[in-house]
Amino acid sequence: MAERTTAPTASAASAATSSARRRGAAEARPVIELVGARKTYRSGSIEFEALKGIDVRIDEGEYVAIMGPSGSGKSTIMNVLGCLDTLTEGEYRLGGVDVEDLDEADLAAIRNRQIGFVFQQFHLLPSLSAERNVELPLVYAAVPADERRRRARAALERVGLGDRFENRPGELSGGQQQRVAVARALVGEPTMILADEPTGNLDSVSTADVLALFDELHASGRTIVLITHELEVAERARRIIRVRDGLIQGDEVTA
Repeated sequence: MAERTTAPTASAASAATSSARRRGAAEARPVIELVGARKTYRSGSIEFEALKGIDVRIDEGEYVAIMGPSGSGKSTIMNVLGCLDTLTEGEYRLGGVDVEDLDEADLAAIRNRQIGFVFQQFHLLPSLSAERNVELPLVYAAVPADERRRRARAALERVGLGDRFENRPGELSGGQQQRVAVARALVGEPTMILADEPTGNLDSVSTADVLALFDELHASGRTIVLITHELEVAERARRIIRVRDGLIQGDEVTA
């Protein structure tokens, strides 16, 4: 794991206060806390600072879009939030736990149990049925077979695919495949759903379908973090964090 140092920032307290105000409660429970987050990539003598000391807090039940153009730092934020990369400097707390202090085994457990990933490319195994694809996180968590099947089917029913248990990805539309991916993200009852450009490979009809599903999940109390470069997608969230050149350029509540 990369060596890091922690540099407190003056904006951390104000970020926490504004987040609580958004929720209308003084004791909103944070799911994500980035404090003074910096990430520097090095290749020989060349350094590139992808994140430049940002502060972000996202509370339980929020639906947040992190938006920015290519090269803005949003993908780096996604990798850090998803425990796929570590900070060079600063703090990342997920559900109150300092992620930067964990080893690879603990990080793998967090990725499997606390974060439900939804990717642009779906990442479904073409040889497996929808049900078996959704079961995969539970296989890694050593959940018994009968329980895996019950939970996978319940997750597919929740996303409107109760009649597609046995279909393989090639037998499903793009929107249906992304729904399978969302079901897979939900099946482990994670702390948050982390969606990276989830509509990037979808047509307009399938995009509307998947965004409507995220609206439903948010209404049921799910914490959703959506990474996107598309304004019309970001506007479906209830809060938009704008990123450019490794810095937070704006943070606005939309609903």
